[in-house]
Amino acid sequence: MSAVEVLRLPLTVDLSGFIALLQRLDVPYRVSEESGEQVLWVPGDQLAEQVRGLYARFPDGDPHFQLQVEAPKAPERVGFLAQLMHSRITSLVLLVTLVVAALTNLGDNFSVIRWLSFQDFQIEGDYVYFSPLAEGLEAGQWWRLVSPMLIHFGILHLAMNGMWFWELGRRIESRQGGLMLLVLTLGFSLVSDFAQYFSSGATLFGGLSGVLYGLLGHCWVFQRLAPCPAYRLPPGVMAMMLVWLLICLSGLITALGFGAIANGAHVGGLVAGCATGLLGGALARLRR
Repeated sequence: MSAVEVLRLPLTVDLSGFIALLQRLDVPYRVSEESGEQVLWVPGDQLAEQVRGLYARFPDGDPHFQLQVEAPKAPERVGFLAQLMHSRITSLVLLVTLVVAALTNLGDNFSVIRWLSFQDFQIEGDYVYFSPLAEGLEAGQWWRLVSPMLIHFGILHLAMNGMWFWELGRRIESRQGGLMLLVLTLGFSLVSDFAQYFSSGATLFGGLSGVLYGLLGHCWVFQRLAPCPAYRLPPGVMAMMLVWLLICLSGLITALGFGAIANGAHVGGLVAGCATGLLGGALARLRR
């Protein structure tokens, strides 16, 4: 059964009460953002008419009202290609990441990695010599401030980060647009890279994990201030990620031989994400 458009409203309209009513009534729905408007979808024409009537009577929700409807079928799943087109910036970032992973041979091709690392470096025998950061910036290599997010060391590192960016990036792109996702991604990369640089000094680091902690913090705080379906994460996700962060900070992962963890990048990204979520959520709440 195909999804049917029920309502098309400005982003300033607060749908949280009505969405809560649909959830209490077990009515399947989906909310998307299109051309600066929020669109409510349900499966089937019959259910769409009933939900329109329900909104006309109870736009803010009503805990005592019960809707008698036939058990609807699940909404039609959106194809993967359609998801890629709907989440273009998310897809673009992941595509560039995959290309870099191929060019760097998942962290083994240092001749390519040195052009994307936070600082340029030379390998002489068993030693790595890093060039000063200021030297690279003076040479116009400003991309180094954000490009480490594209470097991944191993297939597991790439798969985990790619999976989480696909999940979180699509949420932000659907709610706040592709341009905002791109700004947040580059901003969190910049902050997390500097945080790692100041915490560990001249070292080779990379990956999307600092950005991911930023996106996670953004969604979490934004949802607390201005609830919206797109940022409603599954229960326990935030707790799991914080527990993982604490385990990494303890040094246990490194001690077990799984390699060094960019803890500075994780903490820096999370703090930056909570800050942007606070600002974005507060502005969204004021608009409502």
